[in-house]
Amino acid sequence: MTEASLPKTYDPAGTEARWQAAWEAAGAFHPDPNAPGEPFSVVIPPPNVTGSLHMGHGFETALIDTIVRFQRLQGKNVLCLPGTDHASIAVQSILEKQIKAEGGSKDDLGRDAFLERAWAWKAGSGGTIVGQLRRLGYSVDWRRERFTLDPGLNKAVVEAFVRLHEQGLIYRGEYLVNWCPASGSAVSDLEVEMKELDGHLWHFRYPLSDGAASDGTASAGIDHLVVATTRPETLLGDTGVAVHPGDARYAALIGQTITLPLVGRQIPIVADEHVDPVFGTGCVKVTPAHDPNDFAIGARHGLPLITVMAKDGTMNAAAGRFAGLDRFEARAAVVAAMEAEGYLVKVEPHRHSVPFSDRGKVPVEPLLSTQWFVQAEPLAARCREALDQGEPRFVPQRWEKVYRDWLTGIRDWCISRQLWWGHRIPAWFVVSETGGVISEATPYVVARDAEEARAKAEAQFGDASRAVGRQLQLEQDPDVLDTWFSSGLWPFSTLGWPDENAADLATWYPTSVLVTGFDIIFFWVARMTMLAGAFLQEDGVPVGGRDTWIPFRDVMIHGLVRDENNRKMSKSAGNGIDPLPLIERYGADALRFALVREVAGAGQDIRLDYDRASGSSATVEGARNFANKLWNATRFALMNLGGETPASLGEPDPAALTLADRWILSRLARVNQETAQRYGSYALGEAAKGLYEFAWNEVCDWTIELLKRRLNPRPSSDGEALSPEALADQRVARQVLAKVLNELLVLLHPLMPHLSEELWHGLTGAPEATFLALQPWPVVDEPALNAPLEAQFAELIEAIRVVRNLRAVAGLKPSQAAPVVFVTGRPELAAVLREATGDITALTRAASVEVRETNASAAVDAAGSTPVNARCLAAVSGELQVLLPIEGLVDLDALRGRLEKDIAKAEKEIKELSGRLANPNFAGKAPPEVVAECQANLAEAEAQAALARGRLEGLG
Repeated sequence: MTEASLPKTYDPAGTEARWQAAWEAAGAFHPDPNAPGEPFSVVIPPPNVTGSLHMGHGFETALIDTIVRFQRLQGKNVLCLPGTDHASIAVQSILEKQIKAEGGSKDDLGRDAFLERAWAWKAGSGGTIVGQLRRLGYSVDWRRERFTLDPGLNKAVVEAFVRLHEQGLIYRGEYLVNWCPASGSAVSDLEVEMKELDGHLWHFRYPLSDGAASDGTASAGIDHLVVATTRPETLLGDTGVAVHPGDARYAALIGQTITLPLVGRQIPIVADEHVDPVFGTGCVKVTPAHDPNDFAIGARHGLPLITVMAKDGTMNAAAGRFAGLDRFEARAAVVAAMEAEGYLVKVEPHRHSVPFSDRGKVPVEPLLSTQWFVQAEPLAARCREALDQGEPRFVPQRWEKVYRDWLTGIRDWCISRQLWWGHRIPAWFVVSETGGVISEATPYVVARDAEEARAKAEAQFGDASRAVGRQLQLEQDPDVLDTWFSSGLWPFSTLGWPDENAADLATWYPTSVLVTGFDIIFFWVARMTMLAGAFLQEDGVPVGGRDTWIPFRDVMIHGLVRDENNRKMSKSAGNGIDPLPLIERYGADALRFALVREVAGAGQDIRLDYDRASGSSATVEGARNFANKLWNATRFALMNLGGETPASLGEPDPAALTLADRWILSRLARVNQETAQRYGSYALGEAAKGLYEFAWNEVCDWTIELLKRRLNPRPSSDGEALSPEALADQRVARQVLAKVLNELLVLLHPLMPHLSEELWHGLTGAPEATFLALQPWPVVDEPALNAPLEAQFAELIEAIRVVRNLRAVAGLKPSQAAPVVFVTGRPELAAVLREATGDITALTRAASVEVRETNASAAVDAAGSTPVNARCLAAVSGELQVLLPIEGLVDLDALRGRLEKDIAKAEKEIKELSGRLANPNFAGKAPPEVVAECQANLAEAEAQAALARGRLEGLG
């Protein structure tokens, strides 16, 4: 091979597109369930089909793909399964806006035509995010791609609903739900976004029905209660006022009634522990049909539920004279009426959190609605029992408590949505029993399809209907299921469930790890485990002979990507960073590597620096520079391997290795060990940092520099052939370089897949259809490991740095040779320095290298006293004194002048910093971090002054 096999300049866009196409065309990531290897599986969190790539997707993709690519290199039978979620509310909102812009409505179209349009939209515009995910190099099996409305997944959803209903865990009832007036549907908690708004707190007087209390208690003389509310329009539905049972102010009033202003309804005063007696007046209006806390109070005290608002956000007939008004118009009208009738006490400005529908973009209303619910507690109990046994394992472990807390005291789950796009609820109302319309009294049957529904209805109602001359008439429930219901089945529905004999399900369930954000532990992680407990176990025993029914063995929780100011990215803040321009500018591998390398620990948020004016990121640019470094190192190897590959060169003979060879091969083996352990334990940020330091510093900066003279040896005289010894050493150098780079590219592949694939092909000459992505992880060279040598060589590297620094201080030209003297009391360090004399000479332009041993107990003078009869610059590195005799090489008077200037500058800085720290106004009032920085700067200035004085003294 030659460097011509790699272009001179790295082109991320071309490289990435080529390998993505090659992997996909070859089915490189399309595993066979019958293939050998321990199964390892991940089903990716399905992004909404309406979405486009954002930095959170980029971060999560980088984490997941790093994990699965590593496991593939470990020889496991890896399935990484992609897919998208149908996003009921989001898609329906998009389509309704389009139809409205055309002058129509979805009701004008009708359900069937609307759904045809929805599928057409999905085919045309719904795949945007899939294409964008491909750009990141996701090593998923695109042939197994799933969509939550696919026929197979729909079958699973229907089966799940029917089985839960048969188990008595799904029921239909009237409860308080989050209602979005804009979309006309119930919405889940996750589809509610809390916004801080400036509003008002209205205080109203509610008169006692029987006048003032006069029983001699603390309540005597009270003829009214004062309540406060942020939603005055709901007072029309009040059915009680609550006080704390221990509040002496109102003890005698409990059981009495007040007369509700504007309405005239008498409502009771009840005692309830929920009331905070020290907040406000200690009196709370109770509107059970319009507030979840009030709903609970009302249930405890048997208060009636009065709904005063219609589902379109207008006031209904129960609102009396305010009927027909929009809810916010009604708010103003109720306040005006209360003021006019003398019931308004005061109005206060009040900033509070208001729940908004994420899709409808309007405040949600807690409304009573007849919906389908899942009885959650029996499902949650199984999950808590499994967690007691350590299933699943959370990384980091602290999120286990969040998961457990959510499963404790869980409320029933509203799973129906008043939409058309989604999984239609498999329930059929027998409308012939209620005059052809669906009402609260209409009986229903739950079935897998219309044929089964008719058979069930016939069995239950056929004889009675025929007896009165009626013909059975069925109508399917028009509602669809919450998208989280189908997403809750994702880990097993995508693998073929409910077909227990499906090969994918048998091979890859349970999945190995779920990688997701902490914000959906409640809404998705727990629902997947709950639903798995309903279908993948019987009486606590996993079905199918598995060792667990839990859908994933590990749950890796990642943090957020924060912006350049360390703020959470959000649509409302408008501070999101679009990953696509960064990919186009720097490459997908650079973005992936930058994101993963920023992770300080599992579950931690990361910060991505970003210049919005230029669209640049120093962090991602740094990763791109790293890619260029690797590119150039590989080109250097191709120029110096004599046209051979790692395979043709073979392994070097251990007996022929130099000190530097033994060091880098030990480091390679250790980094192999460390990286595998880090990848395998999800310490991905640590893996990226470790590989960066090893590749940049130890391989590119030191090993390649140390190998250069051996790769290109020169004969002792012109025209003379290289000696056999030089040729043999050259081959060893080539073997070491080829081995190190070859193995390094495998280690880096999970993080930078495209770049490593390209460089590996250039280095190995492998045919394009042979992929690095499918190679085995390199076996650790255990005999090469040598911890003492690694430590000693690190000291050698530092010694070389010190010599180079002294040459810079002296002002020596790069071509000027100068003698170097090392003084140490450690025989083993002296031996290493002597063995490395050739390397030291080459890397420091040393005229000679002398290593002197002193008594181990003798102190090394940091001021620079020298045991040689020459004027020297001196420095200390650990237990090593480094001397650079420079007499006759430089202008000593000029050097003394520079050192004196350095001393004067340092002393001036010492004086200024000492004065600042001595000032009590600064030391006592400045922020601690500012004081600490000043102290650190003072210590550095003092050290620099001492160093310069020592060097000046060494010059005589």
